[in-house]
Amino acid sequence: MRRDRYRVAQWGTGHTGTRSLRNVIEHPRYDLVGVRVYSDAKVGRDAGDLCGVPSTGVIATSAIEDIVAAAPDCVLYMPLLDHESIDDLCELLGAGVNVVTTVPRFFHPPTMDSTVRDRLEEACGRGDASLYGTGPGPGFITEDLPLTLLKLQRRLDRLSIVQFADLSERRSPEFLAQTFGFDPADAARSRPATHLGLADGAGLRQVADIIGMPLDEVTRSVAWAVATKTVEIGVGTIEAGTIGAWQIQVTGLRDGKPFLEFRRTLYVTRDLDPAFEIRDATWHVIVEGDAPLDIEVRFAKENYGPISPGYNAHIAVNAVPAVCDATPGIRTTDELLILPIFR
Repeated sequence: MRRDRYRVAQWGTGHTGTRSLRNVIEHPRYDLVGVRVYSDAKVGRDAGDLCGVPSTGVIATSAIEDIVAAAPDCVLYMPLLDHESIDDLCELLGAGVNVVTTVPRFFHPPTMDSTVRDRLEEACGRGDASLYGTGPGPGFITEDLPLTLLKLQRRLDRLSIVQFADLSERRSPEFLAQTFGFDPADAARSRPATHLGLADGAGLRQVADIIGMPLDEVTRSVAWAVATKTVEIGVGTIEAGTIGAWQIQVTGLRDGKPFLEFRRTLYVTRDLDPAFEIRDATWHVIVEGDAPLDIEVRFAKENYGPISPGYNAHIAVNAVPAVCDATPGIRTTDELLILPIFR
């Protein structure tokens, strides 16, 4: 049974976390009780000051003990890049705090590292708490939307998702520095080459399991392109000859044939070598079955920079009630009914 109010703490105040923090403060049924930050410059500041709204009386901390002591029903766990910590998650869950996270590690429990999965499940059981990973993609576009579209089918032959993500106005200096603007000689060893797309495959496996058609294998390929002209982006400069785009193809195979696919192109410039196909920020979903569909989801063109954090944060914020009311453990999309609360 849904509660009247939820005590929520925000963990991380970067590109996504700042928008999430503001959402919590402004939510009609959430009470902000804690904020965990990583920057010394943010420690001791009011949560409202961190996200551009009036003071809340909630002061940012760098100590997990302060978050646990605030007794939140749920933590929105959104650390930057390599800051995620299984130890911290286990401490939260073991203390009875539910967690919704945009960290892309928890989409398919059966193929998670078994040691990590067992630790998290033990903590969930000990604290009677739940952990749920979501986001725009993987998350919404790899699970929520496909599962909705597949309700129209009685036979599925193939499902393909193509994403074009314009990151030129994204306010994430650390993420962008690890993704673009460096020597292509270092590309094969970079974080995008070694990490991008792994969670996409887990999201596809989750959908395949839900519909009773598990994947035999998931393949992944990565390509990159260099900027042919120097370009200014929201947080700096991308020099000509440095990495300006990535293309990641993840394919879930069944009976030796492509069954579920996700191809994403991330870019900060359209002037590239090789000349990748580049479109405005878009998701394109093709369903091949007995009720074929061809759907294009276009993101806002005007004011995209300030709007874009909402695409990342809002689905996680909306998931809080469902996760708080779920049975303990690592939960997946098919187990939750996520509905927004507007008033």
